[in-house]
Amino acid sequence: MNRAPPSSRTVAELLATARAELPDPREAVLLVAHALGLSREALYAHPEQPVTSADREQALALVTARAAGQPVAYLAGRREFHGLALEVGPAVLIPRPETELLVELALGRLKEISSPTVADLGTGSGAIALALARERPDASVTATDQSKAALSVAGRNARRLGIDNVCFLQSNWLAPFAAASFDLVVSNPPYVAAGDPYLEQGDLRFEPSEALASGPDGLDAIRRIAADARRCLKPGGSLMLEHGADQQPAVCALLAEHGYIGIETHRDLAGLPRAVTCNSSGAMA
Repeated sequence: MNRAPPSSRTVAELLATARAELPDPREAVLLVAHALGLSREALYAHPEQPVTSADREQALALVTARAAGQPVAYLAGRREFHGLALEVGPAVLIPRPETELLVELALGRLKEISSPTVADLGTGSGAIALALARERPDASVTATDQSKAALSVAGRNARRLGIDNVCFLQSNWLAPFAAASFDLVVSNPPYVAAGDPYLEQGDLRFEPSEALASGPDGLDAIRRIAADARRCLKPGGSLMLEHGADQQPAVCALLAEHGYIGIETHRDLAGLPRAVTCNSSGAMA
């Protein structure tokens, strides 16, 4: 009978140790799989496979970090979004499933437009821009962010995924763009009120604060985007924004003040108001 060398233990034993340290066994599986460079299916298929001491130490270091609160996505370096495996890290916000609603709304609005021009503001990891660009290879997508580090992550994601119809630009929202540049402006901007205790909970403690908080009421970024998008949208072009679940009335009122028409609110899978869509005045281009 073959025995694992003294420096190794089995996958099954390592998984059992990891699960004992974390309340969510799925996280234990994900982190062990990442440390060993294996799929989750491979872990289950070969529980007797030996593990070297170096791999074991790496896996348990990840488990310890997670037990201390660090986000799983940062520890694994990846997060799935709209069918894309995205690189993520402390420079970018972790893409959330509810933001996929914004992608679906954008794709629906773009159906009738050939070769659309799209701006994704505050792109972070590039999640929204890359999802749209993959689904609409005829689109010209511009993804902006104020963070050079975030744009580096987004650019790497685009190259690794082979998506080449996205241009990444460091900018302050829509400041550098000419009038009537885009058919669609979409954004998941920071919208949490500065100082909100929510920012000290869970994964948010480790995410970039500039991607989360925006002024005393959380609406500073949305105000800026709403004001500038009127200039940058083509006649009849669309603006789409994610917002906090309790911000729907304020966001809709803000958009109405700026003269947008066709303002609609949309709920996420949890039934919470999560996004708003609207149009600039004029016929659709």
